[in-house]
Amino acid sequence: MTILLEARDLYGGYGGADILKGANLRVEADEIVVIVGPNGAGKSTAMKAIFGLLRLRKGTVIYQGEDITNAKPEQMVRRGIAYVPQEHNVFPSLSVQENLEMGAYLMKGDLRPRFDKVYSLFPRLAERKRQAAGLMSGGERQMVAMGRAMMIDPKLLMLDEPTAGLSPKLIDETFERIQDINAEGIGVLMVEQNAKQALAIASRGYVLATGANRHEDTGANLLANPEVAEMFLGG
Repeated sequence: MTILLEARDLYGGYGGADILKGANLRVEADEIVVIVGPNGAGKSTAMKAIFGLLRLRKGTVIYQGEDITNAKPEQMVRRGIAYVPQEHNVFPSLSVQENLEMGAYLMKGDLRPRFDKVYSLFPRLAERKRQAAGLMSGGERQMVAMGRAMMIDPKLLMLDEPTAGLSPKLIDETFERIQDINAEGIGVLMVEQNAKQALAIASRGYVLATGANRHEDTGANLLANPEVAEMFLGG
């Protein structure tokens, strides 16, 4: 399988202190890859560093065979990488449709096929396209954020804690939509606190601890690993 993204020996953090201490990961084309681990392990930091929101002190990020280490987020978007942060991921005063338009601000040409694709993935958004995103539920706002990311027709979708704060029903629905997106041939790299459910849909997973890799395996094997279950998945 073709390697879509590879991050090697990542070091970086905030204020001169490294949170990432040699982390490595890769995403192959069409995979769902999940990063799990305890709080402070560097999961979200790794995502930000890969997307150019945090400057790496050391390490290399390769995307489709090209070195994109420390490239700016706008350059990432132009290359087909979409990133959905955990917080502040919608424009609350704008409508659903306007939020989606903002996601396509770098795109040229007719946007209607992109809208159609997003609304087919998230029918609820089609029903509420004129509603302000700030008036929607947490689950609906997450759909808006993911839909906006899809407007660039990405090759890689990066999701930071997509189910944070959602009800069990909406968590299930969010994971279903992630699988639907992946089925379109889009690679997914995801940090997720609901580790068991995330690993259950993952092609492969990484367990980070103190900024470095602790385990790497298929999602199924990580779920079946007694050490991983006891230390990182709540038994």
